[in-house]
Amino acid sequence: MLEVSNLECVRGDRRLFAGMNFSLQPGELLHVHGANGSGKTSLLRMVCGLTAPAEGEIRWNGESIRSLREDYFKDVTYLGHLGGIKEELTALENLRISSELAGVDAPEDKVVAALGKLGLGGREDLPAKVLSQGQKRRVALARLLLCNTRLWILDEPFTALDVAAVGVVQDLLSQHLHNGGMVILTTHQEVDIPAGTVRRIHLGL
Repeated sequence: MLEVSNLECVRGDRRLFAGMNFSLQPGELLHVHGANGSGKTSLLRMVCGLTAPAEGEIRWNGESIRSLREDYFKDVTYLGHLGGIKEELTALENLRISSELAGVDAPEDKVVAALGKLGLGGREDLPAKVLSQGQKRRVALARLLLCNTRLWILDEPFTALDVAAVGVVQDLLSQHLHNGGMVILTTHQEVDIPAGTVRRIHLGL
């Protein structure tokens, strides 16, 4: 279980939010929404352990993520809104390298299947620089088919995706929740997930 207690975020001389409290159980999705600049990405990066809150604590199964460190990180997959795609590498190379860095065994046939599931069949060996923004986003999202993590933290996962790709990603999220996984995401779209429990937090006024 994930627990967030009295979290505060300050950027420069501005407090984006304070007194943030929520918990997340297996099978639950948290939809964080709010205007640009309201602190959505900052909140996700705090929950990932990438940045420290001004105040408050984040606990995983009752223990602070600061003390758990690697034991927590191995349970988390984070996809930022930029996707972390290297332009000079192919879709296949991007996915294999990101999986290797995450400690995931990703043989080529498994990676090819994941890219195919996201609609990139036949484009596995193209350099990312020739792919559209939507296709690059699909490469990043294909990581979800390869990881074995319990908590997915996704910043604007549906950006630049067409209707068909949005449906595929929603199905992935639904299956993850059905299997007892947890999801935190930001998106300006409504979330249509047929499995699990969807909760919402609004940042800003």
